[in-house]
Amino acid sequence: MAARDDLSVRPGLPARAARGRRPWRAQGRQHSLTSQDRRLGYALVAPVVIVLLAITAYPLFYNVWNSFHYADFLDVATYSAFAGLRNYADLFSAHQFVPALVRTLGFTVVSVAVETAIGLGIALALNRPFRGRGIVRAAVFIPWAVPTVVSAELWKTMFDPQSGFVNYILAHLHLPLATTTWLDGTWTAWTAILVADAWRNTPFMAIVLLAGLQVIPRDIYEAAKIDGASAWQTFRRLTLPLLMPALLVALIFRTLSSFLIFDVVYIMTGGGPGTSTTVLSVLNYQAFLDDFNYGYGGAIAVAMVIMALIIAGAYQRILRTNQQT
Repeated sequence: MAARDDLSVRPGLPARAARGRRPWRAQGRQHSLTSQDRRLGYALVAPVVIVLLAITAYPLFYNVWNSFHYADFLDVATYSAFAGLRNYADLFSAHQFVPALVRTLGFTVVSVAVETAIGLGIALALNRPFRGRGIVRAAVFIPWAVPTVVSAELWKTMFDPQSGFVNYILAHLHLPLATTTWLDGTWTAWTAILVADAWRNTPFMAIVLLAGLQVIPRDIYEAAKIDGASAWQTFRRLTLPLLMPALLVALIFRTLSSFLIFDVVYIMTGGGPGTSTTVLSVLNYQAFLDDFNYGYGGAIAVAMVIMALIIAGAYQRILRTNQQT
């Protein structure tokens, strides 16, 4: 009996004290297990974190370093000399950055608005039960599976005035713009870019919004129908508020993707005609790989990262406010 480790039988120790110490021992054991699990989790994710830091952190810090130096390979005499904020001042004095920023913001607003509206319509249609819905869903999502480069090359060919089918269809239907050289004009080139971008990315908006619609309880729609609510009232007062978290998540991804657009513009127009479709990513590419000016290119890259973080932070604030209300 004396060899037992049970605190309740130890002489001189009140039963109340013995009962009081047992939870502390259990809590200590639980804390030890939690610490072990935490250390195991850190050990498991450490290789991935190291790889991600090696891939993303080094280029980021290298760009920051370049942005504060004269890193111009065509000017060896001043290469690596400290430039201070000169490269950032050149963003506004070189007469290229601000117009490219305006084009980028304009394209972002228009493309996100168009893709959100069309994606929401597709999601609402696919959320309804009908025969062959699974096949239609798979067909709608195919463009999103196509690589961006392939999609851009495809649409560049389709907008070709000689061999493309866009002008052929317009002429066959006796519609205007049947003889348009789409990629040689400012507004027609932007129209072609917007169509190509929307064709590929609208399915992404539809996927996210359809997932949000799927979790809305059907009972509330039946109650609204019994109360005599119209389809528009049901959408505005029930569907849209309940869909807002999924909608904001989709908007975050698409806004950042549109703001950082490069491949579609570079493949279809190369930033032309002239500089009329040159966005920030294309300007950054030209600074790095055409002009070999890593200092100016680094300043553009840092500015783009800061603006992307501001956009993401604004959406996060809106999402947090929406969740609290």
